[in-house]
Amino acid sequence: MAYTPLFTLTNRMMSSIVEIGQLVGQVSAFDKLSPSPQLRRISRLKSIHSSLAIEANTLTIDQVTAVLHGKRVLAPPKDIHEVQNAYEAYETLSQMDPYSLSDLLRSHKFMMSGLIRDAGCFRSGNVGVFDGERLIHAGTPARYVPEVMQDLFDWIKHTDLHPLIASCVFHYEFEFIHPFSDGNGRTGRLWHSLLLQNWQKVFAWLPIESLVAQHQQEYYKALGDAGSSGGDSAAFVEFMLDMIEKTLAETFSAQEETVDATPQDTENPASTQQVPSKLSWQVRALLDALGSEECSAQDLRDRLKLTDRNNFNNEYLKPALEAKLIERTIPEKPNSPKQRYKRSDH
Repeated sequence: MAYTPLFTLTNRMMSSIVEIGQLVGQVSAFDKLSPSPQLRRISRLKSIHSSLAIEANTLTIDQVTAVLHGKRVLAPPKDIHEVQNAYEAYETLSQMDPYSLSDLLRSHKFMMSGLIRDAGCFRSGNVGVFDGERLIHAGTPARYVPEVMQDLFDWIKHTDLHPLIASCVFHYEFEFIHPFSDGNGRTGRLWHSLLLQNWQKVFAWLPIESLVAQHQQEYYKALGDAGSSGGDSAAFVEFMLDMIEKTLAETFSAQEETVDATPQDTENPASTQQVPSKLSWQVRALLDALGSEECSAQDLRDRLKLTDRNNFNNEYLKPALEAKLIERTIPEKPNSPKQRYKRSDH
């Protein structure tokens, strides 16, 4: 019987595909007009730093940069070695065939060489997926791993699913199988990136791992929710599509910073509020979600599909308030339970 991952297609996924497709076109158009090697270099550093940070690597982004520039860094040797390995794995990724199991093993060897004895080989013992000390999922029994991984690669090569969804399903199934004794998370994210860039080249330098690291608890929760639903990867696919969409939006916003703000409608100057071009994608997303209405913080979080209150307050709400782009409806009582927000009148 052919291998078929358990997966439920949802309306949310279809909406994400449309939004991501539009953003890919916008980002690609900017890149063709004015490719930025510096932006790509920064994105690659973010990918390496963030993917390793999820695995408890202690180096800061500045230290990662210093290591890759050959400078001496005061840090645990293992963490430094992880950075060097990850850089080599990402740098050779474009040479890999996303549908080749042997190339996956090669990438794992790049990633884990000198860190574990069986780098580049499937594990011989049983393992589990942990969040700290909490077991999220027990991996596939070791004796079945080679066969199941080959089945997974045959599936991803021949599936008719949209590449965005198929790559996310692959990512989940990879983590579910947990084919290696260590390095599964960073290798799974690496291969997800390869599948995406095989679809659209722009993904070769988009730091999706950076947003995943910022939403690490939600990442583990999505894995856990999929596992608790009998292995249906829908919850994880929705989460990863959200991360991809937000990464594209952030990248497009960064590209737009070099472009002047769009003029107001000269025929009706009061018809729209002038929005500065140098805004984070989070603030732009909040303004879009708010529109011309008055909304509570909970309403805005729901519209933005955010569950982390601190992230919403620090990255979305506070910057918009400080830029005086939005204002409270009850300014004298900032913490009022009846507090709502609207676009500023000035």
